[in-house]
Amino acid sequence: MNWIVYILLCKDETLYTGITNDINKRLKLHSRGEGAKYTKGRGPFKVIYKENFNNRSLSTKREIEIKKLSRKEKLALAKTF
Repeated sequence: MNWIVYILLCKDETLYTGITNDINKRLKLHSRGEGAKYTKGRGPFKVIYKENFNNRSLSTKREIEIKKLSRKEKLALAKTF
């Protein structure tokens, strides 16, 4: 199964990092306020970064790495997308 690490830019200019195996379904959940507590009420969203992985373990490790980055570093990473 393919897993995706993604970064969302929220309407309040904050960033959210998550993982999923179905990006379209996950974005719909975020838009309905059901995707994560953090994103509730912060839509609409723009996907500014995606990275694909072959398994959940690798994607979770990468998600943790990205979450440790500063905002500036996350935005620089997003420019590579």
